[in-house]
Amino acid sequence: MIKRKQLYIPLLIILILIAFKLQSFVSSKEVIKEAIIATTETAKPSQLFEIKEIISKYDSILSSEITESGTVGAAVVITYKNEIAILKCFGVQKAGEQNPINKHTIFRLASVSKTISGVLAGILSNEGIIEFEDKVVDYIPGFKLKSPESTSRITIGNLLSHTSGLIPHAYDNMIEEHVPINKIMEQLQFVDIAAKPGKLYGYQNVMFSLYDTIASVKTSKNFSSLIKEKVFEPFGMNDASTSFADYKDSDNKAFPHNGGNGKFRSLRLNNRYYSTGPAAGINASISDMSHFLLTVLDHKSSVVNDAVRKLIFTPQVVSPLKRNYLRRWDKVDTKQYAIGWRIIGYKDRKIAYHGGYVQGYRAEIALCEEEEIGIAFLSNSPNSTGSKTIPTFLNLLFELKDKEHIPNS
Repeated sequence: MIKRKQLYIPLLIILILIAFKLQSFVSSKEVIKEAIIATTETAKPSQLFEIKEIISKYDSILSSEITESGTVGAAVVITYKNEIAILKCFGVQKAGEQNPINKHTIFRLASVSKTISGVLAGILSNEGIIEFEDKVVDYIPGFKLKSPESTSRITIGNLLSHTSGLIPHAYDNMIEEHVPINKIMEQLQFVDIAAKPGKLYGYQNVMFSLYDTIASVKTSKNFSSLIKEKVFEPFGMNDASTSFADYKDSDNKAFPHNGGNGKFRSLRLNNRYYSTGPAAGINASISDMSHFLLTVLDHKSSVVNDAVRKLIFTPQVVSPLKRNYLRRWDKVDTKQYAIGWRIIGYKDRKIAYHGGYVQGYRAEIALCEEEEIGIAFLSNSPNSTGSKTIPTFLNLLFELKDKEHIPNS
């Protein structure tokens, strides 16, 4: 009897284990089934088909333009409703050599840097760290302008919207001559003032870049560290950087060129405007720009929320521009400046836009929240292609939208 019991016990254990395995297998099947159902329910079908034809047409136009102009190297990205509609690279990094431009090739952004700095400023302002209403004099000891009233009243928002009141392009010549920014700051007290802060648009690189000093005083981190922490890393901009050394040491960079009529020659790398990092010192690839556009336009983003977007894109001042600045745009309605972005009224839409140029490079960026569209173009051989690329695409898009009444998602 005892032997039988000894036989039953192992058998019972085996049966229990088999039952457990069967239950586990059934449970696993149920989990897999539930996962498939959840994926099916939450997956959103692509909406790129809505603009498929104009993307193809635009690609053809841009490709022809780049070939005919002799552009050495370029890259373009268009995002639509949280997807990349096209990301394409053209040409080579340096004339006479064979290294192709690819999506991780870095370019200098020049003044398109202001758009990325504007987003950083919007994030920090929304977090209550450095608010746009804060006075500059409260952050920079010894800060002094020609007018005591302007010295005491000028705000961070004035710096970032070009409404400091100083005459335009104050001391850009000193930047070109590589004078350190702290030395230029000492000379601001001698710059003529055209208006009270907030009243008049006057484009500035030096004043805009005081944001670097302000950020350092407030957070004990310099601009480079902050933009990496708050923008580059969370946005997935893995190729982006903010120094000449980073650019020079990269194995995948576009070299600068000048020329015309389809003939360009390479230039030596130069470090102009890196001293004004927030205004013109950011390096980035077209991959970086795709992540930047997708994040800024994503209303479900945890990094850039609606409050940040409102801070960045609310116009601060009317910005009259020379006629040839937007000569490729058809019937511009309004021209304003927000925080690091130009706001262009165009064909019944509001376009956030900026262009950038530094010797040998051209950059362009635009987005339209209403249409959930973004575009960026980078080139290492400046020519008219840069000024055409954004209005050409917007014209194609808006013509389609107005004709077919494609709704927003």
